[in-house]
Amino acid sequence: MATNQNVYITTSIPYVNAEPHLGHALEFVQADVLARHQRSRGLLVRFLTGTDDNALKNVTAARSAGVDVREFVDANARRFLGLQEPLSLSFDDVIRTSADLRHRIGVERLWEQCARQGDFYRRHYEGLYCGGCEQFYRQEDLPEGLCPEHRVTPEPVVEENWFFRLSRYAEPLLETVTSGQVRIEPATRRNEVLAFIRAGLEDFSVSRPAARANGWGIPVPGDPGHIIYVWWDALANYITALGYGGPDQRAYQDWWVDSAARIHVIGKGITRFHAVYWLALLLSAGQPLPTTIHVHEYLTVDGAKLSKSTGNAISPEDLVRRFGTDAVRWWLLREVARLGDTDFTVERLVACANRNLANGIGNLQNRTLALVHKFRAGRIINPSRVNSLGSDLVTAYQTLPHVIDDALTRFDFRAATEGISSVVDTGNRLVEAARPWELARREKAGDLGASRDLDDVLGVLVDACRVVAHESRPFIPNGAAALLEQLSSGDGQVSPPTPVFPRWHGTTH
Repeated sequence: MATNQNVYITTSIPYVNAEPHLGHALEFVQADVLARHQRSRGLLVRFLTGTDDNALKNVTAARSAGVDVREFVDANARRFLGLQEPLSLSFDDVIRTSADLRHRIGVERLWEQCARQGDFYRRHYEGLYCGGCEQFYRQEDLPEGLCPEHRVTPEPVVEENWFFRLSRYAEPLLETVTSGQVRIEPATRRNEVLAFIRAGLEDFSVSRPAARANGWGIPVPGDPGHIIYVWWDALANYITALGYGGPDQRAYQDWWVDSAARIHVIGKGITRFHAVYWLALLLSAGQPLPTTIHVHEYLTVDGAKLSKSTGNAISPEDLVRRFGTDAVRWWLLREVARLGDTDFTVERLVACANRNLANGIGNLQNRTLALVHKFRAGRIINPSRVNSLGSDLVTAYQTLPHVIDDALTRFDFRAATEGISSVVDTGNRLVEAARPWELARREKAGDLGASRDLDDVLGVLVDACRVVAHESRPFIPNGAAALLEQLSSGDGQVSPPTPVFPRWHGTTH
């Protein structure tokens, strides 16, 4: 039971066998929005990311490149963590599974706790192994004989490995998911997990011969001839980063045991590992479970999943250099579907940024500040009343925080950003309906009612711009900061309008 209001948010930790692509950026940005939003509501947040260094595929990629594994892994890890600045990510901690002492200590501790429950045994195994997934498959799980994720033929492998008694935990897992103790969003992914559990759980291999990985990875405690299977190793990062198993476990107590929320943000291809295997390991070790697993869909190009191996990977750093952080983040949040994959094109990114940022949020603020400077010398007089023309906008911006809270509770980033755009649209309609320039003409002719109406309309528009900028901070932190700066000159003054969001043309480089 939670004893504090702390919120712990994590991304999955990506393999570092290649450079990061836009699909990785999607997950980082979604998690960052959740972290920034919770902080904006006054909650204490710890946001973790990292890299999965110990995968066999990293070793294979290093060998193919003719580079030492440590050198290869370190270089690619720097590329992933280097996304912090271009994507404006606010993570608080980073864990690297091959280089962080916290991790090995915690993994060994988790193994020992599960071993005490009698949940490990060794046996001979023959199976079909996909190196891309770092996973064994049954023949019936391979449509057309191919890995469903990477569309390659898994290789036959014969080994003697350590196995974890997953079959022991079918009923507890079923109860955990059906009761909502662990919430899986969206519901379609929850239903898939339940179907997988109900179909019967088989024990799974949790080690690999050390010789096969050239000794790369964490040795099995008491059996140095085997290294711990990368998925066991990687999943533990969520608690090892908190000092689990180490001499100082205050962070583990505060952010895992006692926290109000423990949220994993992951891609759909690894749902089974997080919503079944990870929960079973924690149940075995007697540790608390995550509270929520948010599963996002994939980005595609021409219908194919983004992947370095297929040659269609898109560099998020390149996109940011061309179009800026705000445009990239906004597209990932505004256009990517909650259900079903989303196809990326530069043209769609440009259209989205122009429509919602330059012609939407930016345009409303620019025209509002221009009107205030033209008719009130840049100073807002707090409206004594809200005329009927401004009432719809007041309602829209007053309810916006609740709209965003509700959408992000459901992990619906599209709905949250749509809420912002809806307020902007309402503001632009008010300008057209109230016609401040017409009110100013009547004021000049001595109409005191028009003068009060003009004050009211301009005041409501500025208030709306402030709320929009404030509520946009989790989504477009750079642009929102620039918007707020223009609105906060003090003593009722606002700055002259300066465009924050550029208008892009076509596929301009």
